Amino acid sequence: MPVTMSKPSCVGHLSRTSLALVLALAGACDAGGPGASGGDDASGTSSTSADGGVETTGSGEAETTDAVGSSSTGEDDEDGDGLDLPATPYNYANPDLPAHFRTPLVRALDNTPQDNPITDHGATLGRVLFYDTALSRNETVACGTCHQQAAGFSDTTQLSEGFEGGLTGRNSMGLSESRWYATGRFFWDERAATLEEQVLGPIQNEVEMGLTLTELVERVSTRPYYRELFIAAFGDDEVTTERIARALAQFVRAMASYRSRFDEGLAAAGSIRSQFANFTAEENLGKDLFLQPRTACVACHLGGPPPPPGQDFANQAIFLPLEPLNNGLDAGPVEDDNGVGDITGDPADDGRFKSSSLRNIAVTGPYMHDGRFATLAEVIDHYDSGIKPHPNLDPRLRGPNQQPRRMNLTPAEKGALVAFLGTLTDEALLGDPKFGDPFVR
Repeated sequence: MPVTMSKPSCVGHLSRTSLALVLALAGACDAGGPGASGGDDASGTSSTSADGGVETTGSGEAETTDAVGSSSTGEDDEDGDGLDLPATPYNYANPDLPAHFRTPLVRALDNTPQDNPITDHGATLGRVLFYDTALSRNETVACGTCHQQAAGFSDTTQLSEGFEGGLTGRNSMGLSESRWYATGRFFWDERAATLEEQVLGPIQNEVEMGLTLTELVERVSTRPYYRELFIAAFGDDEVTTERIARALAQFVRAMASYRSRFDEGLAAAGSIRSQFANFTAEENLGKDLFLQPRTACVACHLGGPPPPPGQDFANQAIFLPLEPLNNGLDAGPVEDDNGVGDITGDPADDGRFKSSSLRNIAVTGPYMHDGRFATLAEVIDHYDSGIKPHPNLDPRLRGPNQQPRRMNLTPAEKGALVAFLGTLTDEALLGDPKFGDPFVR
């Protein structure tokens, strides 16, 4: 689902997303308020479907889904519907999240709406919709075409190709950790207020998939394999755009990356500041540089308040900024794409773009909203010495003289940062069958 370029009605200025709000939400979660799961994994999920259908959760499932490519039940196409789905649905609702995903702050970042919790049957329906080429006009493109599992649910090309060969206006953003973007806004310019709104955008885009919502419902309604999937997810077989959006959003929110070498090291060490025994010396150096004020990487990419002296970061899990920012890619407004500014109409928002999570960043290139950087080394070079003096440049990227900051990294330090970012790759997620294409091609 690469970004579309249409301009919807303007939204309010996005600076309303503040640390104070997140901290207030964190307090509410810790006290059992909105966003608290009541369960040990703080997933905020439910054992019933969003529409009241009967739901089977992951507890007691026959297959093990946390191991790459494993499923003791197997998947086959016994009924000849073109789908390989396990008899018992995969566990999407209750993943075994590690402790650093279950803190009050991280729980507060969860944008899962109360009326659309992740359910096993709902996400299963979403998985089928995500990979179904019938959702494009000439039945050649699916959401998964431009959001490839092996590439961290991004695309490997600078711009993605639509159903008739046209190119998208922006790079396809990686999707993992979408659940923990606190504002819930999506697309690079944040024009979609919720993930449920976002997932319908590319389907309607004239370049990407090319269907109207009426045609979408007709397409899904005429595919016989959807009847039982809708009944399992929602209690009956009625197909609506709202239900399609809910199921797709559930599947995307379930794309949680938490089984990387970084996660293993953090679980053993107990603090992101500690040396990780499973890291090389270069990777530990890169992690240390990432946390240092000299680079300021952590100021943006571990969304949350800076820790008091001697204390640890409240967020050591998501690697996702709390709001869109201007990172100095250009020296001023450009003719064709000013990000959030084109949506709000506020010049102060020109050049601000949403960021994706750094998790799996080593496999999600090209980078930035326009895919201008082919490699992580180029990205590091930009932040080291290439930041441009845009009037809206984020303050965290300015030096004492208000000019773009310069890190003055050595080649070895640049290599160490790239090496550390590689430890955020979650090979388990990238090969997990429950997130793969269920169609027999």
